[in-house]
Amino acid sequence: MHRKGFVIISTLTLLTTFGLGFFLNKSWYVLFAIVVVATYMGYQDMLQTRHAVRRIFPLFGRLRYVMEDLRPKMYQYFIESDIDGRPFHRIDRSTIYQRAKKTLQTIPFGTEFDVYEEGYEWMCHSIAPKAFKTLNHDPRVTFGNKDCTQPYSSSIFNISAMSFGSLSGEAVEAMNAGAKIGNFAQNTGEGGISDHHLKHQGDLIWQIGTGYFGCRDDDGNFNPELFAEKAKLPSVKMIELKISQGAKPGHGGILPASKNTEEIARIRHIKPHTIVESPPYHSAFNSPYEMVQFIQKMRELSGGKPVGFKLCIGLKSEFISICQAMIELDTYPDFITVDGGEGGTGAAPQEFSNYVGAPMLDGLDFVVNILNGLDIRKHIRVVASGKISSGFHIARAIALGADTVNSARAMMMAIGCIQARLCNTNTCPTGITTQDPKLRVGLVVDDKKVRLANYHEEAVKAFVELLGASGLNEMRNLTRNHIYRRVSLNSMLTYEEIFPSIEMGSMLKGEIPNKYVPDFNNANIHSWGIHPNQQTA
Repeated sequence: MHRKGFVIISTLTLLTTFGLGFFLNKSWYVLFAIVVVATYMGYQDMLQTRHAVRRIFPLFGRLRYVMEDLRPKMYQYFIESDIDGRPFHRIDRSTIYQRAKKTLQTIPFGTEFDVYEEGYEWMCHSIAPKAFKTLNHDPRVTFGNKDCTQPYSSSIFNISAMSFGSLSGEAVEAMNAGAKIGNFAQNTGEGGISDHHLKHQGDLIWQIGTGYFGCRDDDGNFNPELFAEKAKLPSVKMIELKISQGAKPGHGGILPASKNTEEIARIRHIKPHTIVESPPYHSAFNSPYEMVQFIQKMRELSGGKPVGFKLCIGLKSEFISICQAMIELDTYPDFITVDGGEGGTGAAPQEFSNYVGAPMLDGLDFVVNILNGLDIRKHIRVVASGKISSGFHIARAIALGADTVNSARAMMMAIGCIQARLCNTNTCPTGITTQDPKLRVGLVVDDKKVRLANYHEEAVKAFVELLGASGLNEMRNLTRNHIYRRVSLNSMLTYEEIFPSIEMGSMLKGEIPNKYVPDFNNANIHSWGIHPNQQTA
């Protein structure tokens, strides 16, 4: 029952029970007193600002917290399974909530996972760890290569792409304001730059997708004048060209008509109250060679800000083609964001979400190896994105070769997401992924922005503590040898053994590992896809 319904029903119930007591029998006053107490509690819920569910669903929303207290701790994990039914990934929701609220984060009774389960991972520690107080508590990475004139100093942990439209304006504001407090960045998603992104002056990574929302003409093509105007906004620190998204690579985005409000249509330069489907491919370029040229064009139009691209690895030959085009043109993106096929969205068909695109770790390993092998890693920062929620997840990605990481779902949980999984229905009960005013009212920006900043601070702190426990004081010294994975009951391997690294520049000498040879044979800087009479391995 929403707020308006509660007010109406509680008022009618109060009047009815009072009237029954006054005109019929005074024993009805007992029920009247109960209704008074319940009504008082409901109004308390509507006026408080810390709990979105209670604020939106007064009185009845309290049942959520009752159930949380009753259930066992392990059920607070979001557990997904592979096709054999074995759990392969856990996100501890309670830890995210605790960090966001800065409550007690220690746990009793030791490791909560089966350490002998296949897939369990851990990090090496040193007998001579570094004291936390001696380490850099806010590690940062500078983005910008030889062609960039406005480099950006970035946090190692930022908000992944989520558009206004898929998120409510309040959710966007909470994230941007939290980013401002914590000095990290928010990726706008492909839905364009809204007033909500700019209101609190937090750092932005402006994502440009296949629909060119916010920088398109009436036919949906890229508009360089509109792009230049918005790219030069002070809040825009970097620009990301979205090639593909882990949750649905090869499939365009979908915005339901119920979410396409007048405001969203104005920002995206589209017609309101219509279903909006982004094309699955870009119209501004038709080959790897043209794509690299387009990236350079965007950098020039932006006034020299860092420009990169995001993709989920599919045909490996196509990524190799892009790298070869970079070398041919001597033009390099400032960064590459590697998204994992395990990424989430409320707008993906099940087959795409479950079976298309390389997982983040595999994609990250491949991208870093190719950049190293072709000796172009020195020009390009690498960002990892795919179910990252803890300090260990950050460490694991950096050990594989990432410079920074992005997170979406953990950031949503930090501002109150309860994983109701109604993101695509416009009925999100926490006001995060809805445009319904009755639901959005539950999300109070001034409260959630602090929680987001707290979560970011605590997650980075956890990573720094892990770095120190490993005896390291520099992120660059974290290697694939520091991470272990159990591959069977009596066997464990380091990431270096699972994902062998490539010597810098080795591929330029013709030393191409056999597993990559077919992909190099299929690479062509002037066209996408597999070429006639050629096959992948």
